Amino acid sequence: MHRDNVHVIARIFASVAPILGIKVITRHAAEENPKEPKIYLANHQNNFDLFTHTSAVPKATVSLGKKSLAWMPLFGQIYWLSGNILIDRKNRHSAFDTMAKTVEKMKNKLLSVWIFPEGTRSRGRGLLPFKVGAFHTAIAAKASIVPVLASCQNHIKLNRWNNGVVIVEMMAPMSTAGVDKADVKKLCAKVHEAMSARLAELNQEASALMAKPQ
Repeated sequence: MHRDNVHVIARIFASVAPILGIKVITRHAAEENPKEPKIYLANHQNNFDLFTHTSAVPKATVSLGKKSLAWMPLFGQIYWLSGNILIDRKNRHSAFDTMAKTVEKMKNKLLSVWIFPEGTRSRGRGLLPFKVGAFHTAIAAKASIVPVLASCQNHIKLNRWNNGVVIVEMMAPMSTAGVDKADVKKLCAKVHEAMSARLAELNQEASALMAKPQ
């Protein structure tokens, strides 16, 4: 499977946003080593992530999704065939095995991985607590963590032409150099705090943009 499959499919889904009346503003942070594998951590709000977050998915990146996605009609098959990684969270041994193989792929194939660390949709409840699996993976792969945030999407409705603005921002990479397994919870808390603070700012900015006369 080609290393850029997910990027190409993501671009196709992102192109649907204007049709849904969503103006997506995408911002990429400058990276010192763009070809080095990274762990992208994104907030997960609702199904509209499929048309907003996808605008920021880089090349040579695959996402980590729950195994049940494979059974979704059409989307599940596209998700699997494009090279994304499926994980069985209900089976602890299988999940650990999948994450270990993910680390090997990152190192051997120089692939980055896109993960939703909340593990479920927040549905407007702010940034939910993070699961630590993504942080263990970043430390094992010696990969930087890149937070990715989409501003609030609660205002989006399918039955109208204008669904306002969503800002998708890729924050600056956060190094895991010198961090070991004993520091996972501290790292998790640090990233969550930074993402929560920036999300609040993006929500304010997006609201202000939507309040301006068109």
